[in-house]
Amino acid sequence: MLEFFEEILKNRAITTPVLAWFLAQSIKFFCNYIKTRKLDFRRLIDSGGMPSSHTAFTVSLATILGIHNGFSSDIFAMAVIFSLIVMADAAGVRRAAGKQAEVLNKLVNSTEHIQLDKQLKELLGHTPIEVFAGAALGIIMGIALH
Repeated sequence: MLEFFEEILKNRAITTPVLAWFLAQSIKFFCNYIKTRKLDFRRLIDSGGMPSSHTAFTVSLATILGIHNGFSSDIFAMAVIFSLIVMADAAGVRRAAGKQAEVLNKLVNSTEHIQLDKQLKELLGHTPIEVFAGAALGIIMGIALH
């Protein structure tokens, strides 16, 4: 059983994306602390913000797979397509959902007739710059940790 976990920890295609995700989330945490002077540990697991941790995660995986299997391999192509879907979702669908949540929260707060148990989460998606920064972080992590 111990060998199983050792093998997983040696697998760069697993450890590098996890470290890229953790670094992206840590950057968000510290930037939020500098901005607000408050420790908000939810920033370590929340979505949204700079840089996109989902993008860093998937792009670092694609980078590692490209380095290890060749940039013309099928597995690299699949990882790149997976990364592009994640990036499009982060900057498109989830960002739009966040904007809709913002409008709905304003509507609910402006009337007494509509009640919610709690405010809807507004910071769901990413700007294109946040996605680009996540991709750059993913490439750098993939190259650095291969």
